[in-house]
Amino acid sequence: MTPHSENDDGERASGRKRRRASKETRQPRTRTLVLVPALKRPARSGEAAKGTREIHTPENRLSEAVGLANAIELDIIDSAIVPMSEPRPSTLLGSGKVDELGQRVRDLDIGLVVVDHALTPVQQRNLEKAWNTKVVDRTGLILEIFGARARTREGVLQVELAHLSYQKGRLVRAWTHLERQRGGGGFLGGPGEAQIELDRRMLQDRIDAIKRDLADVVRTRDLHRKGRRKVPYPIVAVVGYTNAGKSTLFNKITGAGVVAMDQVFATLDPTMREVKLPSARRIILSDTVGFISDLPTMLVAAFRATLEEVVEADLILHVRDIAHEETEAQARDVEKVLGELGIDTIQADGHILEVWNKIDLVSHDRRGELQHEALRNECPPVLVSAATGEGIVPLLDAIDRRLSVADEILDVIIPGSQGALLNWLHETCDVLAREARKDGSIELRLRIPSEKKERVVGQLRKAGLKV
Repeated sequence: MTPHSENDDGERASGRKRRRASKETRQPRTRTLVLVPALKRPARSGEAAKGTREIHTPENRLSEAVGLANAIELDIIDSAIVPMSEPRPSTLLGSGKVDELGQRVRDLDIGLVVVDHALTPVQQRNLEKAWNTKVVDRTGLILEIFGARARTREGVLQVELAHLSYQKGRLVRAWTHLERQRGGGGFLGGPGEAQIELDRRMLQDRIDAIKRDLADVVRTRDLHRKGRRKVPYPIVAVVGYTNAGKSTLFNKITGAGVVAMDQVFATLDPTMREVKLPSARRIILSDTVGFISDLPTMLVAAFRATLEEVVEADLILHVRDIAHEETEAQARDVEKVLGELGIDTIQADGHILEVWNKIDLVSHDRRGELQHEALRNECPPVLVSAATGEGIVPLLDAIDRRLSVADEILDVIIPGSQGALLNWLHETCDVLAREARKDGSIELRLRIPSEKKERVVGQLRKAGLKV
């Protein structure tokens, strides 16, 4: 046997050992119970805003919560809708229901309970004590998913900032064993209180450091944005409820390899690609993180730098899963987040174009209803299937029409000697009409994109032409 083959055998044996070691050290998935608390009666004013999300049915909330848990590969052992008459300040759920669920946790050997509801630090601590297992609420779960998805430096920093802001208000949970070590007068802090304050300061120091780092990232992003404005190409941002098919649509239009899975928050870090429209207009298409109901406020704030691409966009494509039974409720959730970003979704003035995706999943009759509904809309949405490619060409035409509203029509005569200028105008503008004159010159009617007007006029004047 040659030395070379011995090395090969050794490498193969080493590889097998590493794979066996990897299997042996791989942590088993956490056995998880997913719970969706649901009020037995309609929510009173203000309750839905606190996290009950009554515009969504409990069944769809449960399906979404299980999807969220699956996004970080938890082992979903069981899931349930938990009726409640009133949210309890101490445990959210009634004592009888807490005891009943505690028995289920023990019977199923549950290591994590996901509660699809906002929990106060006290509620979370009390439920963990009652069930003797880890409890995470909706906000905590979403933060975990974002942490697992972040890839770029900006994404990692933003997730950490959101996570620290979330944990800062929950320090009391980490120091329950020191609660009895308070000062004798009841108002002087004992060791436990001092430890909490120390941890709070450490968290705040880290938060301040991350904000400084993010400020540098934002400045870099601003420089990139200014560079794009000099090109200049219009920016079209793709937004929508998570799992609505944004990344699949983005890939279909651009040919990019953005991760596109049947999974919530598959895209976290923004991706941008140049696209040439049928009119030869070039745009920058931006794929963004999916929105979701009850998106944690600290995430909206932390990801403002990422979502600035949406705020700065010349056109927003609102992608909707039109086959989903709660497509209207999902649309309202997206509009709510856009509103929090300062975007007026009511008086959009053509700034938002709805894209009704997944029409391949609806029946023939339902498709006809959607087509009639679209025609009745003042700003008609475009029906597409990102999976099959149906409707993509009409979508590109619709984007072109929306962006061409501010275009300028210009008639100009180009001397026959200006062949290079003539070719440049054909590449840069939309030539609506062309006529050869007897003197050899060419008369053109041009549609000039608003973002190129200054450059085109400058070139014409440089050639000595009157504009």
